[in-house]
Amino acid sequence: MNKLKYDIPAAIVVFLVALPLCLGIALASGAPLFSGIISGIIGGIVVGLISGSQTSVSGPAAGLAAVVLASITKLGAFEILLVAILIAGVLQLAMGIFRAGFIANYIPSNVIKGLLAAIGILLILKQIPHAIGYDKTDVDNFSFTQGNGENTFSAIANALSVITPGALVISLLSVLMLVYWDKTPFKRFKLLPAPLFVVAVGIVLNIIFSKYAPFLAIEPTHLVDIPPIDTSNPGAYLHLPDITHFANRDVWFVGITIAIVASLETLLNVEAVDKLDPHKRETPPNRELVAQGVGNIFAGLLGGLPLTSVIVRSSVNVQSGNKTKASAVLHGVFMLVSVLLLSPLLNLIPLAALAAILITTGYKLAKVSLFRDMYQKGWSQFVPFVITVLAIVFTDLLMGVLIGLAAGVFYLMRSNFRNPFSIEQYRLHIGEVIKMELPNQVSFLNKATIKTALWEIPDGSKVLINASNADFIDHDVLETIQDYRVVAAERDVQLNVIGLREKYALNDPIQFVPVLDQETQKKLRPHEVLQLLRDGNERFKAGRCFEKYYRDQADATAAGQHPMAVVVNCIDSRTSPEIIFDAGLGDLLTIRIAGNVISREIIGSLEIASKLGAKLIVVKGHSSCGAIGLAMANEHAHSIGAITGKIQLAIHQCSADHGGLGSKELRDQIARQNIENSLAEVINGSEYLRGCIERGEMGLVGAYHDIAAKTVQFGDLVTGDKIDRYRKSDSDLAA
Repeated sequence: MNKLKYDIPAAIVVFLVALPLCLGIALASGAPLFSGIISGIIGGIVVGLISGSQTSVSGPAAGLAAVVLASITKLGAFEILLVAILIAGVLQLAMGIFRAGFIANYIPSNVIKGLLAAIGILLILKQIPHAIGYDKTDVDNFSFTQGNGENTFSAIANALSVITPGALVISLLSVLMLVYWDKTPFKRFKLLPAPLFVVAVGIVLNIIFSKYAPFLAIEPTHLVDIPPIDTSNPGAYLHLPDITHFANRDVWFVGITIAIVASLETLLNVEAVDKLDPHKRETPPNRELVAQGVGNIFAGLLGGLPLTSVIVRSSVNVQSGNKTKASAVLHGVFMLVSVLLLSPLLNLIPLAALAAILITTGYKLAKVSLFRDMYQKGWSQFVPFVITVLAIVFTDLLMGVLIGLAAGVFYLMRSNFRNPFSIEQYRLHIGEVIKMELPNQVSFLNKATIKTALWEIPDGSKVLINASNADFIDHDVLETIQDYRVVAAERDVQLNVIGLREKYALNDPIQFVPVLDQETQKKLRPHEVLQLLRDGNERFKAGRCFEKYYRDQADATAAGQHPMAVVVNCIDSRTSPEIIFDAGLGDLLTIRIAGNVISREIIGSLEIASKLGAKLIVVKGHSSCGAIGLAMANEHAHSIGAITGKIQLAIHQCSADHGGLGSKELRDQIARQNIENSLAEVINGSEYLRGCIERGEMGLVGAYHDIAAKTVQFGDLVTGDKIDRYRKSDSDLAA
C-alpha cells in the first residue's frame, strides 16, 4: 500500500496520455471510436492483472492501425475482424503456454536502444502539430506515411503554416513547467504529478482565454474529444464478433498476422521498457504473451482493437515514477470511470497540454547523451543503433526494428568473418610460440581466414591452436585443422591443438611442452632470463597467460629439472612467483622466507640453484608486507626476532631518510630498502655466488611486487661490473 502514493499519480498521467491515443488509433484504424477505449480498459485491467511486468502498459497500438484498416477493408465488417482478433488471442495464449517468448532474449541491446530513441524522436515529431494547434491529420499514427497522404514532416510543415496562438502558449508553458517542476515547492506532493498540474493549468488557461482573450481561445477541434455515452445502455457501444465467419480462411490469415505482429511488438516493447526500469526488473516474456492473449480474447469478445504492450504509455509510466503494475491496472480503471462519468470534464483538456507531456517524455528517451554513449561503443554498436532509429522514423515500428536487426546481423557476420580468431606471438624460454585462439562460434565463413593464417606460419615454428572457448566449430574448419596437421609435419612445425570437444572425435596432438631442457637452459644468459620474467609478468597483468599443460610438464620434469632462475620470495599468501611470472613447472626454483631476508641456509640454497644451472637470482619483496609491519611494530618475541631483527636495518635507513612519510608509504619504502640489503647479503655472504656473478654465469636482481597493481618492478641487473655497489669491505663484514 505504501507504493500507491507513487502508482496513483503515475496511473493518472498514463490515463491522460492513453485516452486521446486510444481515440486517435481507433480513428486511424477505421474502427468505431469506442473500440479504442474498450481496448485501453482491457489493456489496463485485464492484461495489467495477469502480466508479470511492473512497468509495461498495454492498449491499442499504432503499429497495428494499418493492419486493422486493411483487414476491415478485406473482411468487409468490423464484427468479422473481431473473430480474427479472438483467434489471435488464442494463438498468443498458446505461444505463451508453449514458451515462445524466448525470442525476446535474441534482440540485441543496440536495437532496443534504437527503438527507444526512435520512439522518443517520433513522440517529439508527432506531437509538434498538436503543440501548435494543428489536428487535421493522423498524428498519433507512428508510421511515417499518414492515412491522409501526409507524412511526418509534411504534417509539421503544414502545422507551421496554421499556428494556433493559444495552443502554442499552453504547450510552451507546459514544457517549462515539466522541465522545472523539481525546482518548485509542488514536487513535495506525491499525489500531484507534474503532468496532472500541467493539464489543470491548460484547462484553466483555455477558460481564461475564452473569457478575456478570445483570439487565444482554443477551438473544440484542438481539445480531447470523448463521444457522449448513454450510461443507461452501455451495451449499445459493444460490438460482438460474428462467429459465423469462424471458418473463413481470410479471417484465419488476418488472425495469424495479428498474433505474430502483436507478439513481436509486445516482446520488443517489454524488452525496451525493462531497459528504462530504474530497478532493472525483468518481465517474464511467456507470461506476457499469455496476458496479451487473454487481453485479445476479451477484445475480440467485447468489440475492442487488438492489444499490445505500448512503448509510449509504458515509458510515460516509468518516467512518472511508478513502482508496481498497480499503475497500469489503475489507469484502466480511470479510463472506465472517465468514459462513464467524466467525459464533459475531460473534453476540456487541450491537446497541446498532452503534447507537451509526450514531447518531454520523448526528449528523455532520445537524449543526446544516448547517441554519444552508443558512438563511444564503436561502429558495430552505433551503426545498427542509428539504422534502427532512422528506419523506425521513416517506416514504422515493426519494419524499423526488422531493418535494425538485419543491420545487427550484418555486423555480427562481418565481425565473425573478419575476426574469427585471435593470434599472437609469445616469447617463452623454449623460443617463440604462435598461439591461435578460436572464438565461441566458428562457422564455415571463417574457413578461408583461418586457413590463410595457418598456411602463412613460417617453417620450424611452434604453433598452439586453442579451441577451449569454442562451443561450435563447423565441419569445414575441423577439416582445415586436420589438413594443417599434415602441412605442419612437412614444414617442421610443432603443433599443439587443445580444447576440442569430444564430439569432434579429433585427438588433441601435443607435440611440444613448454619445459626447459638442459641444452636450452645452457644457452640462456641472465639478461635473457630477466626479460622472460618481465614478459611473463606483462602477460599476467593483461590476463593472457600461456597454457601450462601441467600434466605434461609434470611428466617432462619427472626425471630432472633445468630451472632458469631462483626466486627468494616472501611467504605472503597473495604471491606465487610461478603465477605472476607466467612460468610453468620446472622453470623456477622458489625459496620462501618471511621478509625475504637472507640467512646462511638461504645462501646455501642459492648455491645449490647455481649448481642446477639457474642463471638468475631474484630477491623479491612486495607491498603491504606483514613481516615488515611486525618489524615496524618492534615485534621481536620468540623466534620472530630472527626475521624482524634483520629488517630493522632497513627501518633505520628509511626512517632517517623519509621520516615524514605515512605508515603505508613508509612500509613500502622499507620493503624496497630491505630488498637492497638482501642483495648485499647475497653478494657478501657467498664467495662462490660472487664469483659466478663476476664471471657472468649468473645474474642478481631485486624485484618489488606491487600486489594491487599486479606489477613486478625490477631493479638493475647486477653483473660483474656492478657488483662493487653491494660489496662490503672486510672491516664492514667484521662489524
